[in-house]
Amino acid sequence: MLVIKDLHASINGKEILKGINLNVKPGEVHAIMGPNGAGKSTMSNVLVGHPKYVVTKGSVTFNGKNLLDMAPEVRSHEGLFLSFQYPVEIPGVSMVNFMRSAINEQRKYHNLEPLAAGKFLKLMREKRAFVEMDSKLSNRAVNEGFSGGEKKRNEIFQMAMLEPTLAILDETDSGLDIDALRIVADGVNKLKAPDRSAIVITHYQRLLDYIKPDIIHVLYDGRIVKTAGPELALELEEKGYDWIKEELGE
Repeated sequence: MLVIKDLHASINGKEILKGINLNVKPGEVHAIMGPNGAGKSTMSNVLVGHPKYVVTKGSVTFNGKNLLDMAPEVRSHEGLFLSFQYPVEIPGVSMVNFMRSAINEQRKYHNLEPLAAGKFLKLMREKRAFVEMDSKLSNRAVNEGFSGGEKKRNEIFQMAMLEPTLAILDETDSGLDIDALRIVADGVNKLKAPDRSAIVITHYQRLLDYIKPDIIHVLYDGRIVKTAGPELALELEEKGYDWIKEELGE
């Protein structure tokens, strides 16, 4: 599904990614862990096409297509989704109109007719239930006045609506209490399918108690330096990242 080979990327002339290699197959959940400044969020921003990041070397293919040649909106229509670490507010734009536009643009890209109003509202009701989202929130402007937990829940609601092939969750657990974390994780788990994959970016093992990864990678200084099964998260929780530095001789 996603194949990253020797990916290098920089921002403002500073190299952040220094040779990422990653292969995500359909149905897999990968966790990316690492200390602050390792390049985790940079990797997610590069994958979705953030214009401030410049790819200087390497390749990324997504479902057999050259991802780096695609505009950000095309990447989304092709099935890529990013749940932001810090979701932004969009005053004056209602959640209903925002999601209806997103759904219908996606359908247009795939040569499908726009979703009728009744079917769209029914779909919204069904997907709200995934994340226990109050109907009052979905009738407000996008994220306006939402708490941190409500914003993260809204991200997962959007993911449920769009049903991406590959979802990237960039520190979705940041700032969440246990109840909000459980609700968000439950929503992610309900969307699991043999043809859908996820990359979960996190500092902490606690999110991985709820979202069970198949493979865990440690990203350090712009490179993936260690890959193992779920037991690696427990080791990182216990030891931190200093032992990774020692293994690398730093």
